[in-house]
Amino acid sequence: MSAKIKRMRIPGYLAIAVLLLLAVTACKKEEPRSGSSAGQTMNQSSNESVFEEVLRKVKENPNDAEAIYHLADLYDRSGQYPQAVDTYKKVIALKPDMGYAYFKMGTGYSRLNQPAEAVKALKKATDLMPDNAVAFNNLGVAYGKLDKLNEEIASLKKAIRIRPAYSSARYNLGVSYLKAGNRKAATGEYEALKKFDESTADALIKEIERVH
Repeated sequence: MSAKIKRMRIPGYLAIAVLLLLAVTACKKEEPRSGSSAGQTMNQSSNESVFEEVLRKVKENPNDAEAIYHLADLYDRSGQYPQAVDTYKKVIALKPDMGYAYFKMGTGYSRLNQPAEAVKALKKATDLMPDNAVAFNNLGVAYGKLDKLNEEIASLKKAIRIRPAYSSARYNLGVSYLKAGNRKAATGEYEALKKFDESTADALIKEIERVH
């Protein structure tokens, strides 16, 4: 399997970005399959060989935006967020209109607890990708960390307009309404969630019931 990976040509940045977006949207971390330790070692070895291959491509051609994006993705997936952010910056320097690079950079800044920088990157992402509900949701969360409640609510509402059945955005918007003292609007988000995601609706109603 690792041999196939080595011979495989790195896909276009857009294809990679779409796969990343689907992973983020699902909000689930893939669990490793049960198996022998030898299998786990092989997977780790494969990941290391891919990383080395991408690093080699970047060194050979420092202007290869697709390879650099792939490298940033590998940093991100391994939890090396400072390196990921710095590498996404290099992608943007080569492709300043690549919305997914801003999106992933903003997410990295959020994980590093740098909401002001996250807002800048995610706002640019939403400018370039005005139909990306996840980017608007993440932007709203980043605004919330800066206590910019009006911007937080506005961004989350945009996320829901794009994707009405977006559970995370509706939950976040409900909590934002509670922060704004608008329990009626928060209850409206709960009623909407009940129609397609009972577990998230239950989580939101608990937050609503805490407010007296």
